[in-house]
Amino acid sequence: MDNLSDTLKRLKITAVDRTDDSLEGCLDCLLQALAQNSMETSEKIQGSGILQLFASLLVPQSSCTAKVANIIAEIAKNEFMRIPCVDAGLISPLVQLLNSKDQEVLLQTGRALGNICYDSHEGRSAVDQAGGAQIVIDHLRSLCSKTDPANEKLLTVFCGMLMNYSNENDSLQAQLINMGVIPTLVKLLGIHCQNAALTEMCLVAFGNLAELESSKEQFASTNIAEELVKLFKKQIDHDKREMVFEVLAPLAENDAIKLQLVEAGLVECLLEIVQQKVDSDKEEDIAELKTASDLMVLLLLGDESMQKLFEGGKGNVFQRVLSWIPSNNHQLQLAGALAIANFARNDGNCIHMVDNGIVEKLMDLLDRHVEDGNVTVQHAALSALRNLAIPVINKAKMLSAGVTEAVLKFLKSEMPPVQFKLLGTLRMLIDAQAEAAEQLGTNVKLVERLVEWCEAKDHAGVMGESNRLLSALIRHSKSKDVIKTIVQSGGIKHLVTMATSEHVIMQNEALVALALIAALELGTAEKDLESAKLVQILHTLLADERSAPEIKYNSMVLICALMGSESLHKEVQDLAFLDVVSKLRSHENKSVAQQASLTEQRLAVES
Repeated sequence: MDNLSDTLKRLKITAVDRTDDSLEGCLDCLLQALAQNSMETSEKIQGSGILQLFASLLVPQSSCTAKVANIIAEIAKNEFMRIPCVDAGLISPLVQLLNSKDQEVLLQTGRALGNICYDSHEGRSAVDQAGGAQIVIDHLRSLCSKTDPANEKLLTVFCGMLMNYSNENDSLQAQLINMGVIPTLVKLLGIHCQNAALTEMCLVAFGNLAELESSKEQFASTNIAEELVKLFKKQIDHDKREMVFEVLAPLAENDAIKLQLVEAGLVECLLEIVQQKVDSDKEEDIAELKTASDLMVLLLLGDESMQKLFEGGKGNVFQRVLSWIPSNNHQLQLAGALAIANFARNDGNCIHMVDNGIVEKLMDLLDRHVEDGNVTVQHAALSALRNLAIPVINKAKMLSAGVTEAVLKFLKSEMPPVQFKLLGTLRMLIDAQAEAAEQLGTNVKLVERLVEWCEAKDHAGVMGESNRLLSALIRHSKSKDVIKTIVQSGGIKHLVTMATSEHVIMQNEALVALALIAALELGTAEKDLESAKLVQILHTLLADERSAPEIKYNSMVLICALMGSESLHKEVQDLAFLDVVSKLRSHENKSVAQQASLTEQRLAVES
């Protein structure tokens, strides 16, 4: 270290005199000291005030320039030295050196700038102001096609520099994207796929940029899908495949790229991994199986990519995914059920799958998860059944296959995601199926559970779906027994509250159900309707200018139906409904205006 002090003193003198030979000797000593103890040497350099001198040594025509840049690169490996490098005014001369023709100068300058930018806001900001990023991108473009080792090393350093410059910084990443870095990096990957270090650097850069939504369109206009799949096929090492996966996942969120990945043959690679890893109990194999099957499900979220893989239900991929459902591997069961839910996104696919026995497979899967089952698998299988139940033609087939019985086994579940899907599945199944709606609506256990879930204030989705199912049971069954069961279970107040929902569709469903209650079982429901303040709520809905036409219409239909009850009739009279209703006779919606005239007549007669 005494030698180091002498060197620093000598360096101060020679830096001023510019005698290149003695300067070179001093620089070599510094590099040696940094190699032995980087932190201590850096502290000494900072203390000596020599950093400011380095700025004057970074001149293109000097033979020592590369060594000075190298020293700065080594110093900047230490976090505490990055801001001092910026404060010493080193960024501007370093960026100027990026215009050099000397490969060694470019290499060391790229390293120095990359290290100063690493995790340093000040470093990045200074490089940004000096315009360093654009020069580096221009170099990448012009050097892209040269495959000699020295050039590949330089390309790797430049990629690394851009990565450190923009890592986790959205605005700098957006700047690089606007400068057109993505097509250049994709081209690099294609040409230099044999070079592990450069490939790795490109992948990390893609991983950073792919998180940004604005990057997806640029990626979609390149052949990134083809290059990544090509690279993926070559990887034997788990860690390298993991790196490719980390780029594929964010990119595959884009529908255009999903289709490109499918066309490039990614799915076949994923299926192969699943086959290889399915029986392994090694931690890394289990992780890779999960990643591969999750990515497979993600690819099926795009309409075009999904339809391409469905191939009319005859496709190899669809058949392979089907085989995951009966497997003993929870991850595959989950991915299989989610994939079916994704395939079940149009009527044609749903009808084909139901006709070919998918329902029985999903019911068997649910059966295996009734007692202490896997919640994610339950949720996925119920999602698939719910989607399959959407086409009218499938409902009766699924009901006769025993789907409601299979689903009701999960009524005791305490998991909101399972409760939510269970409710949605039942609601889909009974749509326009009077017999099934009556059967479920007179199932006291179910109705009591629905009433309980209608109060699940912590889970708005479950609460909303429970209300909608209660209403659907009445609307589709039009059954007195169903209404009595709901009254006895305390469900009326929830239907009245539902009429005040912020969602018009839910308000409407509630009002139609309440009108049926009033028409079929007014005597039984009278007290509950009174205590739930239905009449006041209807008055508010009719008086509120923001209420949708169908809400006003159904509220008036309901008012007329309530006139059969003495106590409710009295409430209607006390609230001066005639004023509100007569105003609606001139409503722009013809149905509302006509119903207002009818309601006004009825109110006038009854008063």
